[in-house]
Amino acid sequence: MTLISRQSTFRLAALALLTTLLPLHGAAAEGLYPARPVRIVVPFAAGGVADITARLVADKLGAKLGSRFYIENQPGAGGISAARTVIAAQPDGYTLALLSNGTAISASLFKKLPFDPVKDFAPISTLGFFDFLFTVRADAPYKTMEEFIKAGKQSPGRFNVGTIILGSTQNLAAGMFKTAAGIDFVTIPHRGTPDVLVSLLQGNLDMAIDSYSALKGSLADGKIRTLAASGPLRSKITPNVPTLRENGLEVSIESWNALFAPAATPPAVISTLNRALQEILAEPALKKQLLDLGVDARGSTPDQLATRLRADIEKWKAVIETSGIEKQ
Repeated sequence: MTLISRQSTFRLAALALLTTLLPLHGAAAEGLYPARPVRIVVPFAAGGVADITARLVADKLGAKLGSRFYIENQPGAGGISAARTVIAAQPDGYTLALLSNGTAISASLFKKLPFDPVKDFAPISTLGFFDFLFTVRADAPYKTMEEFIKAGKQSPGRFNVGTIILGSTQNLAAGMFKTAAGIDFVTIPHRGTPDVLVSLLQGNLDMAIDSYSALKGSLADGKIRTLAASGPLRSKITPNVPTLRENGLEVSIESWNALFAPAATPPAVISTLNRALQEILAEPALKKQLLDLGVDARGSTPDQLATRLRADIEKWKAVIETSGIEKQ
């Protein structure tokens, strides 16, 4: 064989080897996710339950996957600003969204959202669930929900029930309770939980509806009492509190927080994040941390989360239409 022939053969062999290795190199590169910091956009202000939940999970994700996960708070009506930020980002797994039950409500609360919660996001996993407590002042004469409903029926329009802002899950929960219990009361929305508690303790409200985390301090101080919880089953957080269903009311309200990515994010990235979250959310230490906040840590498959989102959009659409709330 001549020198030229040997050189040609060598080049062909080298080219064949390179062609073989290129797909492997691509596969290895994909396996490096995350190779740089990952942003989680949260549509709520810092310090709330969703924000704290996201931060705890982000720290765990960073430790498990070997790259920093950080929170960017973008509070705003309906989570519109946060959603826009995420769906405008590259679908590469480096910008994620924390969405909630509030996202399902926004789909029907707003005349037109600039995004579609189902089509524009790829579900990853739920993070946690929590219900709402129906509370009265500690010195209120009603010791049970049955007594409260009985008094409400005897004096229609007498009671004032406080929640946070119009269209919030708590506010819609008041409407569902009103219909199911068959009593007439005035629902008064407030800017936030502190205002609701002040109104309740001053005697301007007969009942307040909010999450355990929001009411935890006043419950611990013995200033308020809980008559019922909204979940489908008794909560791990308040196991001694009966549900609305136990009081004969066909009402079940469970809120949630979950992690999503922009649509078209590679399935391998979704799978990596889902596996990590399943492991993290099963850790006893994290479960206890979140339970202390009033959150029952529970992961899901992407399909389960997608089903939950679609079902809740339909559920809250019916509630909003029945309540007569004007679309924003």
